[in-house]
Amino acid sequence: MRGVKGVVIGGVCAALVGGAGYGAYNVLSALSDTGTGTGDVTEAAPVRTGPPSSAEVEKATGKFFAAWEAGDADTAASYTNYPDDARTVLASYADEAHIGGVRVTPGRTVGTKVPFTVKATVSYGGVSKPLKYDSELNVVRGVTSHQPLVDWDPALVHPELRKGDTLVTGGSAAPPIEAVDRDGTVLTKAKYPSLGPILDELRQRYGDRAGGRAGVELAVRHTDDAPDTPLLTLVKGRTGKLRTSFSAVAQAAAERAVAKYPDSSVAAVKPSTGEILAIANNRDDGFDAALLGERAPGSTMKIISAATLIDNGLTSASGKAPCPPTAVWQSQTFKNLTGLVPNENATLSESFARSCNTAFVKFADDVKDSSLTTEAQDRFGLGRNDWKIGIPSFDGRVPVSSGPDTAAALIGQGQVQMSPLNMASVTATAMTGAFRQPVVVPLALDHREPARARGLSASTVAQLRAMMNRTATSGTAVNIMAGLRGSIGAKTGSAEADGQARSDSWFTGYRNDVAAAAMVQDGGHGIDSAGPIVATVLRDAG
Repeated sequence: MRGVKGVVIGGVCAALVGGAGYGAYNVLSALSDTGTGTGDVTEAAPVRTGPPSSAEVEKATGKFFAAWEAGDADTAASYTNYPDDARTVLASYADEAHIGGVRVTPGRTVGTKVPFTVKATVSYGGVSKPLKYDSELNVVRGVTSHQPLVDWDPALVHPELRKGDTLVTGGSAAPPIEAVDRDGTVLTKAKYPSLGPILDELRQRYGDRAGGRAGVELAVRHTDDAPDTPLLTLVKGRTGKLRTSFSAVAQAAAERAVAKYPDSSVAAVKPSTGEILAIANNRDDGFDAALLGERAPGSTMKIISAATLIDNGLTSASGKAPCPPTAVWQSQTFKNLTGLVPNENATLSESFARSCNTAFVKFADDVKDSSLTTEAQDRFGLGRNDWKIGIPSFDGRVPVSSGPDTAAALIGQGQVQMSPLNMASVTATAMTGAFRQPVVVPLALDHREPARARGLSASTVAQLRAMMNRTATSGTAVNIMAGLRGSIGAKTGSAEADGQARSDSWFTGYRNDVAAAAMVQDGGHGIDSAGPIVATVLRDAG
């Protein structure tokens, strides 16, 4: 939505004087230095240190809630550790969001944390609707005042708010939509949480085309140009119906799978059409890493690397690809995973299935600096910034490399960057030989021109499928893919990342006409966390 002017979030206020809740009170003093709000301070007050006591927590929250209820933004902000930021948000609560009649009911305090429930009324254009939600605050000790203060966070005003966000009430910029999956099942944020941002984006882009009419609502306006997040509808618009490529069955499986692993993401596509079947994320920051993530893909990149070696005539699936214990390229030494037994007589198929890094690094002498980039762009449709899936996405990055990065790129490190959607698409291309740009809504809906690529020869496809099947049935992915029937293939991966104790876990695979890829930041080896996620999606959706 872009129909209403917003105010940057920093504090909250509703126009109500005295009476209910914590009621009115007198303020002894309040300073407004950023990070040093004081609440009540007297010259005789003792200087205290350490966490606030239970009595101090009760006092600070009581006065903060009372001021919030009374509509006194300045006073409420003075009881926080960032009064300037808080004042802005608290004042806009009434002015821009048109929220009044605030009542705050605290729950049971646990240490310095206080859960609470807010009941209020949103009024706009002669229409009023009740508003109720739960939130939580934390009480800290002021750095200079040493007084108990509410630790300011916009989310305490409303849990959907983040720094810089705005609460606004007014006419929505886009009509509401009812998004349905490929079989007509309604997709909702409540049932499929990972689709929340995607549904908001679809509404903003295609609400008008879906036959809807805008209404009036309370919403969160974001500062990064992301679509508004609706919170409460005051006047219903006409809901348009938008058919998507998602599969409710696949999406449910993806949601269940990522819920078991923090900082995880997964994407699934239909190789025969390029349609996106599922997108799911489990991240505290709300970032859609499945579509927009930019991470080194580790050994899952060996799908593209193997295709490069085959297409450039350097070897074949049955050709030589020795697996020594180490490989040196321009003074940089590369090693295999601990426990991998060297094999100087290995074929490419064996080195691929066992995920031997040194086998691929040894080809760095023969691969031109641009070969991997050309293969990724011309055969797999990656890295040209031209995907038009219907919503924002990252298209992968395989830049022309030189020096040590040439060898690193062959094993999915260096400057190579991918998202789970990118790797699901790579797997689909390897499986079918045709690059079909992933899509969420039909291209015809807004006359988008898809990205195009040559794809792979029948010979290269046959070899890649055989190597991926070997990986799934007797290689590094055998335990993960066990029990899956039909046409299957997989590739494991792990990628080192700066500042992480463990590598990122990667896994990609296919079963029949479903290809899926997952990434778990700091998740370890591919079989540790990403593998079980992909297996769940393939088992339930394939």
